[in-house]
Amino acid sequence: MKPLLEIDDLSVDFQTAKGSLNAINKISLTIGTGEIVCLVGESGSGKTITSLSVMRLINYDGGYISQGDIKLDGQSLVGLSQKEISDLRGKKIAMIFQEPMTALDPIFTIGSQIVEVIVRHERISKLGAREKAISLLRRVGIPEPEIRMGQYPYELSGGMRQRAMIAMALACGPELLIADEPTTALDVTIQAQILSLLRELKDEFQMSILLITHDLGIAAEMADRVVVMYAGKVVEQSPVHQLFENPAHPYTQGLLHSIVTLDNVRGLKLYTIKGTIPSLSNLPTGCRFHPRCPYATDRCLSEDPPLQELNGREVACWNAERIDHLAAEFFGDTVAPTSIELTASEAYQRDAFQQASEQPLLEVKNVKKYFPIRQGLFQRGRTYIKAVDDVSFEIRKGETFGLVGESGCGKSTLGRVLLQLEKATEGSIHFEGRDLIQSGANDWKATRKDMQIVFQDPYGSINPRWKVGDIIGEPFWVHESLRGSVKRAKVESVMELVGLNPSWYDRLPHEFSGGQRQRIGIARAIALNPKFILADEAVSALDVSVQSQIVNLMQDIQQRMNLTYLFIAHGLNIVRYISDRIGVMYLGKLVEIAPTDELFRHPAHHYTKALLSAIPVPDPNRKRSFVPLEGEMPSPARPPSGCRFHTRCPAATALCREVIPELTLISPGHHAACHYPL
Repeated sequence: MKPLLEIDDLSVDFQTAKGSLNAINKISLTIGTGEIVCLVGESGSGKTITSLSVMRLINYDGGYISQGDIKLDGQSLVGLSQKEISDLRGKKIAMIFQEPMTALDPIFTIGSQIVEVIVRHERISKLGAREKAISLLRRVGIPEPEIRMGQYPYELSGGMRQRAMIAMALACGPELLIADEPTTALDVTIQAQILSLLRELKDEFQMSILLITHDLGIAAEMADRVVVMYAGKVVEQSPVHQLFENPAHPYTQGLLHSIVTLDNVRGLKLYTIKGTIPSLSNLPTGCRFHPRCPYATDRCLSEDPPLQELNGREVACWNAERIDHLAAEFFGDTVAPTSIELTASEAYQRDAFQQASEQPLLEVKNVKKYFPIRQGLFQRGRTYIKAVDDVSFEIRKGETFGLVGESGCGKSTLGRVLLQLEKATEGSIHFEGRDLIQSGANDWKATRKDMQIVFQDPYGSINPRWKVGDIIGEPFWVHESLRGSVKRAKVESVMELVGLNPSWYDRLPHEFSGGQRQRIGIARAIALNPKFILADEAVSALDVSVQSQIVNLMQDIQQRMNLTYLFIAHGLNIVRYISDRIGVMYLGKLVEIAPTDELFRHPAHHYTKALLSAIPVPDPNRKRSFVPLEGEMPSPARPPSGCRFHTRCPAATALCREVIPELTLISPGHHAACHYPL
């Protein structure tokens, strides 16, 4: 089969103030007609730069192709002018970007942007282009496409914006579609819908797809072949089944063992790849992975291994032929759990509850948070967004309570209300028996020492102009009036506790990796020895290897300091691993609360079942049975009557449409708000 895309010995450099910086080093790969190739690796591996090089978009960021060639259907793209390559973009080759909100123009409607692409490449009237755009929006699953055509990007949800991006990419029937992390910011339910849609469209349009992802579960589900990149080089290429069954490169092995799955035994430490990916300006000699490799030899330190054929795949490793024997010794204690180990998991959960105090640390009763919507000048009455609507639960001391649900369900708003970053509209919140809502400013300042938060984006929650020592030390200054060497000694002690080198005290945040910045956020949160920490999507934006490091760190700190966590996330595998109990939210309401293993084995609510079925499985031999949810979550400003999930529920009846179900105990410790629990 003749390849559609051929990348041959490609090197890409960027011009910087300090000279030329090599970002991609002599990579080669091919994609056949109708084939899906997944490009995987940690952030900084060069995946996105590779895709932008194919589109020739690197030229706009100071990048240039210094070596090699890129051919699309036999035509070289490297020597084309920007006008010539722009004629191909959208027509023969198209791209779905990671963040549609930044890729779509915010000042133009969705419809006008799609129509522009069609008119640019096809001989068609604007009226014909509009009809085609409506048809495309309908094809990618956007409801009421005629209305959506006149809306702006900010008026659509994340899932609909991504669907609009896909419609725009497909507007002219491209032969090659590049999808750069198309589901990273999406919930598991929307992610499953998008992936299913991409497979359908691939067959319908006879496209090839280059799919970039750091989620190996997605790679297992979607790919025909997988290309693994590390520090600007390809280290392994393999058919998907062969790669997952028998990875040949130590880095691939490390990535696969770092994945948190439903098979991970709760209470046992996650495997992590030591260290971090190197900076392109300070690459190690020899094999670029050797500082993190458990099998590195003297030859690895001095000689860079070439990409060579080995048993039907390509791998760049000096130890590839004896890797099976080495892996059996190194990973022998991380095999999939047996039934005995599952019993141990149950024992771990049971012991956690036995150790929990009788009196809850945090009690939440009938909490509501409504945001008023501004009305027009002549409109009467007030409309509210019911972000949190009559929520009640409790968290015991020493427990980790997971909170899951799709974006817009009210998870983060509830968390901010608990910490009084938002004022509750109604209800009560008691922390160690103290009413937080009725507390005065002085009382709340004292309580703040005991209740801290770790944000999703550490770089957005810290001052980029402050030194790391000042960021971590601010709580000591605010609450204990510490200065100088006394404060520095305490900060360095906390830095050491979270795995940061105390000698980095005077560095700025931009000098750290994403995982290290999250450690800075955790250090700041635990500085005053709090009792409760809200972790709001604390690992969602991290690579799989860094996720495992941070989760291990959080559990270590919890045991040392007897912390209580509220862990908010949409990564259900991570939530299952770290949580003792889990609450499921939908459109401002808690619809289910249960012990972790009970929830995953016997979900009682139809929404919970749909969430669990949408989890990607990192095994191409175990395809998931996804229960598709129709449509998207309704607006919290206009929630449906009765059960709020009835508009998407396969079991909904007239009762569900009329009567709100109460959160009811259905088995010991297991509550569900459903008229017809599973």
